[in-house]
Amino acid sequence: MQTYHFYGWEQAAIPANGADAARYSGIETPQALYDALLHIWSAESCAPRLRDQWSPENPTLGQCSITAFLAQDIFGGEVYGILRAGGNYHCYNVVGDCVFDLTSEQFGDEVLSYENNPEQSREVHFAKEEKRLRYEALKEKLYQFCKQNQTEEHEHV
Repeated sequence: MQTYHFYGWEQAAIPANGADAARYSGIETPQALYDALLHIWSAESCAPRLRDQWSPENPTLGQCSITAFLAQDIFGGEVYGILRAGGNYHCYNVVGDCVFDLTSEQFGDEVLSYENNPEQSREVHFAKEEKRLRYEALKEKLYQFCKQNQTEEHEHV
C-alpha cells in the first residue's frame, strides 16, 4: 500500500459519489484525486499571494480552497476552514466521518486542528473572481487529465 502524507489519507477510503463524480473517470478515492492533482497543480493554480513561493517540491501550497471544493464535487460532503494568521481560511473536506486535507503538506510539520471549524461556502470563496477562475481551470485540467488517462488505458488493452 502506498503511503501518503496528506492529513486523513489512511481513512480516506470513501467512494466518489459527489455531483460531478462521473465526469472524472478513474478518480475513485481521495488518494486517486491527490495522485492526479500532483500532475496538474501549478504556480498558475496557486493563490496569487503565495505564487512566488510555489514550487514542484511543495505543490500543495496555495491550492487549498480550489482543491477542497473540487474534492467536494467528486466526493460530496462539506468543506471546512481553519482560521489562519492574517484572516484567511485553510480549507479541507469532511465526508461523513471521514476528514481529509489534500493540501495539508504545505504546512510541513505544523499540526493543524481539524475540529470545531466553520463550514466554508463557495459563494464566499468564489466571490473572488481570480479564485473562481483558478477553480474552473483546475476542474478542466483534471477532466482533461482523466480523459487522457482513460484514452491511454484503452490503447493498452
